[in-house]
Amino acid sequence: MAIVTGGARGIGLAIAKRLAADGASVAIADIDAEAASRAARDLGQGAIGLRLDVTDEEQWAGGIESIGSALGPVSILVNNAGIAGRAAPTWELSVAEWRQVIAIDLSGVFIGCRAVLPGMIERGYGRIVNIASIAGKEGNPNAVPYSAAKAGVIGLTKAIAKEVAMQGVLVNAVTPAVIETDILKQVTDEHVAYMTSRIPMGRVGQPEEVAALVGFLCSESVSFSTGAVFDISGGRATY
Repeated sequence: MAIVTGGARGIGLAIAKRLAADGASVAIADIDAEAASRAARDLGQGAIGLRLDVTDEEQWAGGIESIGSALGPVSILVNNAGIAGRAAPTWELSVAEWRQVIAIDLSGVFIGCRAVLPGMIERGYGRIVNIASIAGKEGNPNAVPYSAAKAGVIGLTKAIAKEVAMQGVLVNAVTPAVIETDILKQVTDEHVAYMTSRIPMGRVGQPEEVAALVGFLCSESVSFSTGAVFDISGGRATY
């Protein structure tokens, strides 16, 4: 059974569809309960939707319990939920804006991993994929909170992977460049143009392209790759 956070739209929805097509039972978790339920209905195949604030430990615990009753124990977690935050120079951002992005994009991933790991360890099997960003590797100007949070996701992924490497649980990260989703509406046209200009292929990526990679990392075919960072950046990544 798979949980996809931020699964009601964009990359998350594409991932949910891919996992369902690959045979997984899917729980679409999103801060927008109505959108999550609608996405689950459209997906069919026994999918369920639920409201989840990824920063709320109690909601994680309750969500896993209710999902377990409906679909069984969690064997796959895709931490996809995130926000871009306001595009602005560091000195123009408030501490509150910094904290909001860090809370959702980094702390939310930690809380999610913490919630599912005990069960995965007990059963001796699990796949966790954390959606980071190329910004976490290279840093995007006017996106300091986002870049810092995504860098943190990469470090978190590598550290947790080492903790559970002998437990049958694989933890990997994906670092997309610009993907054509609603999150682009949160940033300025100039910021999107800057990010796209850095991509040698000269275009933004599509959610389905990210979903294909995530689907592979969630599969049993992956057995000797953990703590890794997989780029999907149209050639932008330099390391």
